[in-house]
Amino acid sequence: MSNEIWGGFTSVLFDVALALIPLLLFFCIFQLFFLKLKTRKVIDTLVGFALTYLGLSLFLQGVNIGFLPVGEMMGEQMGQLEQTWLLVPIGFVLGFFAAYAEPAVTVLIHQVDKVSGGYIPKQLLLYTISIGVGLSIALSMVKVLVGFSIWYYVLPGYLLVFILTRGSSKLFTAIAFDSGGIVTGPMIATFMLAMFVGIASVTEGRDPLIDGFGMIALVALAPILSVLILGKLFQQTGGR
Repeated sequence: MSNEIWGGFTSVLFDVALALIPLLLFFCIFQLFFLKLKTRKVIDTLVGFALTYLGLSLFLQGVNIGFLPVGEMMGEQMGQLEQTWLLVPIGFVLGFFAAYAEPAVTVLIHQVDKVSGGYIPKQLLLYTISIGVGLSIALSMVKVLVGFSIWYYVLPGYLLVFILTRGSSKLFTAIAFDSGGIVTGPMIATFMLAMFVGIASVTEGRDPLIDGFGMIALVALAPILSVLILGKLFQQTGGR
């Protein structure tokens, strides 16, 4: 059992080290020539690097042995439901909580709260992003069930983004596009993607290679729209 859990962990440790070493080198260079932080602060930073290395390694190992296979198995079971329309509300709930638990989203809302001085409430922004992701997953479920092209979502969606961007505040425009980038993180890109591949693999007339993918593009689009709409509401109400 333990061999199954820790199988391939050495390669995961190596991959994470390759990703973090350049960042560590940049920090060391800046510390020597520019930052010149106190010893205590340097030690805290190095401990942070060590914890990040350990955390990322354990997380990726968990993804390999847990998220990916379980997501695909759940998708296969969900795809065999007689009432296939249930996949749409189920998709919304899963998408909402996947975004709600996304670590990068938590970082974003804290940064926005800090920079804006509390002008944009953290919980409001978190719910806005999560609802956007939930709706995108629900629409992706419709796409898999019906079998039409992702272009029917993406093309009009980005046209609407450009329309909403005109007249939108620079703050909300920047937050919106950052939100679109960060939600496609480890929660969505591992568990949800595997689930969609599983659903497409057992749905009659669907190809997992075609219908199982494309969800990430829609997930990246949805928070941009939801945050831009929130910005428009803030402009109309004066942030009240």
